[in-house]
Amino acid sequence: MLAPLMLAGIYLLPAVWFSAFIGAIVVLGAWEWANLAGYQRMTSRLGLAALTAGLLVAISWVQNATPVTWLALTLWSLLWWVLALALVVAYPASQGVIRRRWVRLLIAIPVLLPLWLGLNVLKAHDQANLVLTWLMLLVWGADIGAYFAGRAFGNRKLAPHVSPGKTWAGVYGGMATSVAISAIIGIAFLADLDGAQWGLMLFVSAVVVAISVLGDLLESLLKRYRGIKDSSHLLPGHGGILDRIDSLCAATPMFCLLLALVAV
Repeated sequence: MLAPLMLAGIYLLPAVWFSAFIGAIVVLGAWEWANLAGYQRMTSRLGLAALTAGLLVAISWVQNATPVTWLALTLWSLLWWVLALALVVAYPASQGVIRRRWVRLLIAIPVLLPLWLGLNVLKAHDQANLVLTWLMLLVWGADIGAYFAGRAFGNRKLAPHVSPGKTWAGVYGGMATSVAISAIIGIAFLADLDGAQWGLMLFVSAVVVAISVLGDLLESLLKRYRGIKDSSHLLPGHGGILDRIDSLCAATPMFCLLLALVAV
């Protein structure tokens, strides 16, 4: 449901309005995250959404998007996802870490903020439409590849205590799909890449998808802990905003690293 809106934002909105568009998605995600964290009162949820909006406005005034800044952001975010992996792998033993509401609330910072920052820097790229579409295709294509591979070969569960429907076959299918998508984009638009750049591009594309699965699993963990099925009902029949962007939250920082390594 968000896919047409995202593509419209990529191709039709100038950088300032694109930033506001992604900011609105992040603010709605923060509103839902408050519930995931256990803050169910509407005043608390609206307060977190307002605080997030104010934080994004403040950052937009002071940010200096140099390559060093964005590399530091990417590495910081990837460190968080290593910790998230530990939480997912250890669940339900990791419930002791996330049992406090304020801990679950703080997790929103390394999940949602790099999404907004990363998409903004991609929008400022010389080939913004290409790289943003590439990222979306990796995430969406991985979902499709995982679905069909999981149905065909999905016997071994990936994280049964967190998300019983996910399988290792689905992960491999999503990674294979992402590699194929990147190969097609490389052939069509990046003819100047050398052999080393090709290798890095295909490898990191697979890693982007692996981390995107982790984003999905982290949200599933929090929903399971809270005993809820969807992050909200903002999208009738599709759950909430977080249910649609959880994979993208994890994939975006890794994709920024891909561009830095391949020097696209």
